[in-house]
Amino acid sequence: MDPHKFHGKDIPHIKLDPNMTIEDLVDVFASSGYNGRQLGEAAKLFAKMIKEDATICLTVSGAMTPVGFGGIIKTLIERGFIDWIITTGANVYHEDHFAWGLPVKQGHFDVDDMKLYENEIVRIRDVYIKFHETLEAEDLIIQKLFANDFTDKPFTTAEFCNLLGKMSKEKAKHPEKSFITTAYEYDVPVYISTMKDSSIAMNLAVHRLHDKVYKLDFVKEIIEQAAILYNSKKSGILELGGGVPKNTAQQTGPMLDQILQRNDGGQDYVIQITDARPDTGGLSGATLQEGKSWGKVQDAHHDMITVYADSTIAFPILALYVLSNQKSREPKRLYKKLGKYYDKLQADYLKKPTETKKQKTRRVKKT
Repeated sequence: MDPHKFHGKDIPHIKLDPNMTIEDLVDVFASSGYNGRQLGEAAKLFAKMIKEDATICLTVSGAMTPVGFGGIIKTLIERGFIDWIITTGANVYHEDHFAWGLPVKQGHFDVDDMKLYENEIVRIRDVYIKFHETLEAEDLIIQKLFANDFTDKPFTTAEFCNLLGKMSKEKAKHPEKSFITTAYEYDVPVYISTMKDSSIAMNLAVHRLHDKVYKLDFVKEIIEQAAILYNSKKSGILELGGGVPKNTAQQTGPMLDQILQRNDGGQDYVIQITDARPDTGGLSGATLQEGKSWGKVQDAHHDMITVYADSTIAFPILALYVLSNQKSREPKRLYKKLGKYYDKLQADYLKKPTETKKQKTRRVKKT
């Protein structure tokens, strides 16, 4: 349909009803304009991804777990709507507070932080975390859990989070209050995109000072992530914010195409929720259409939606919409399949001669 012609759906004179459901509300958004329309269409695209059995990656940047949103992620995992996750170390670290019953409270944003420091309160916008009762308590938990694991042998962050989920399930006071524990139960791989940039890695430092060496095999996990895309009939991403988690998921296409010369990479669907601007050149605000030039997406014109909004507002709407109208899916249990997926990608790569895109173009033109 030519977007330069005067056609399309009529804009309704919207009426709200006290008996409206979340599906009705999303229809209202989708029939309007601006970012309300984008939000409505994003919710419907999320449902389409589920309905078409896409392998769905959730990327989470920013501090989403300190405001309790790990519970939403947990529910989506349980319904089979999230198959793998890429997030920051901070989101994993703070999510574990809830499993162990460590205090996190609503606070205030318009405060004197000098006084908060004196009162041993750490602030994330308007969320308060106690320095000793929460942070130091969590630090001791992490240090104790990983005193003898992952030393002197290669590991991935998916293996790290899987073990954290296992240990929290077995030892924490409230294991049901952690999406990391649920990810362990449902074999959902959770990758930490920048592990060293978090308290998770900082807590391993106390063991490193005792000469215990940690060998994070970041190259292996890059290949694993590309292998998930390679072994999926359809693949999509729901991106909360931007940053490194966004790029880690999107670079699966270039890994297959640019590096391994497969020429078959790129995501089928992407929903991006961001408040970052595209004109500054930063990755967080980069448009999904720009990603096509890198081979990050299959089609720049279809099934790519950006919502310029706060994830704490948009994400619950998308989640509740699909929870309301989509049937649960059987979990794909990708964590247990990572080895098989890796081996298939490796075997196919080694048996197929590498050729550049330019060589491929010449070969196609000759034939």
